[in-house]
Amino acid sequence: MNASKVLLGVLGGVAVGAIAGILLAPDKGSKTRKKIMKKGKGFANDVKGKFEDLYVDVTDKYESLLQDAKELVNNNEVKVK
Repeated sequence: MNASKVLLGVLGGVAVGAIAGILLAPDKGSKTRKKIMKKGKGFANDVKGKFEDLYVDVTDKYESLLQDAKELVNNNEVKVK
């Protein structure tokens, strides 16, 4: 079984569980909607933070690689045609 099928199964199970939890929740609809919005915003903020961290990491690595390449060219260790 490959990892993508397992991941898809887990995500499907989470979605079904969340829907069942919402439908069977003892709170009023307005309270449930507020809870969903709050959790959704928290999730969106978490994802946004992770993408920002990834962007910073990739940018740092790119700049480091570019600096290393410039140093190699300046030291004549690589001949450019």
